[in-house]
Amino acid sequence: MHELRDQILNGDCVEILRKVKEPFADLVFADPPFNIGYKYDKYHDSKASEKYLAWTRDWIGECVRVLKPHGSIYIAIGDEYAAHIKLILEDELRLTMRNWIIWHYTFGQQTKAKFARAHTHILYFVKDAKHFTFNDEIVRVISDRQKKYRDKRANPAGKLPDDVWNEHPRVCGTFSERTGHPCQMPESLLARIIRASSNEGDWVLDPFCGSATTAVVAHKLNRQYTTIDVSEAYVEAARGRIEEAEGLPVEGDGKPKWPQHADDELRWLYSECRIPLRHLCSNRTFLTLFTTKLNRRLQKTEPYTTAQVHDRLYVLSSTLSPIDKLSAAPMEASLFEE
Repeated sequence: MHELRDQILNGDCVEILRKVKEPFADLVFADPPFNIGYKYDKYHDSKASEKYLAWTRDWIGECVRVLKPHGSIYIAIGDEYAAHIKLILEDELRLTMRNWIIWHYTFGQQTKAKFARAHTHILYFVKDAKHFTFNDEIVRVISDRQKKYRDKRANPAGKLPDDVWNEHPRVCGTFSERTGHPCQMPESLLARIIRASSNEGDWVLDPFCGSATTAVVAHKLNRQYTTIDVSEAYVEAARGRIEEAEGLPVEGDGKPKWPQHADDELRWLYSECRIPLRHLCSNRTFLTLFTTKLNRRLQKTEPYTTAQVHDRLYVLSSTLSPIDKLSAAPMEASLFEE
């Protein structure tokens, strides 16, 4: 299986995955061609409906087969085939649906005699309805009760995002992350999915590499990845993008401005809590408590989220006080104390 780890492969995803004997993926994200006539480098995006659906069954079946028993799969798709794919996953492959997400974006498709399309469907399914990864604390966002009304009763960790996502703009020509691929997903959207449904060190599969956003974000978030594309040109560009992304944060990830006093306070709080960085960032309870206490000390009107604090800790890791082992003191208590 090692030959697939952290690889961008050139070839047909169905043929490549059929050679894999054991499940390896903790998370699958797929953004296949929508069969609406897009001009890709090699793939012909205008098949007869029955042929497109037969091919769709093939690639989804292989992705589900190599997905681990407690794994999750997200599929981005247009209006034309969203319902078909839901039935394939639910009725034919017996997976459990968690969300039908609507990604709403600006720069939608201009139309005549109908309303402009400005959304993509993202279907989120799991293999095991009771056992799957969902890191709710790390993907929480600031609620209106916190931001608008300053309500002290609001959960200081924020709220879970709704199933309509408005905060991830479609990548256009002026964006710094723009690669030139005709169908590029924003890094911030993939970051939400990867953070929610995988852990550091987990393996992410994307059978349609395209601009390599999935692989890039997985790499930035310390996950393993495998992605596949039929286009040699797209694969070559993707490998270059991975190299350029080394050491960089996720683009458009709601990154806050971190003034010097906030960095200083974060370092001081880290030295007080006495929890090694890896333990702090991998334990949702500790990270939530740490974030809450940091926001309280900084008295921020727009609090940092756990995801933002998580990423900032790693950015500053080389300047943090070394902590080699867990403190003997009760850690929850030390984080709560003022």
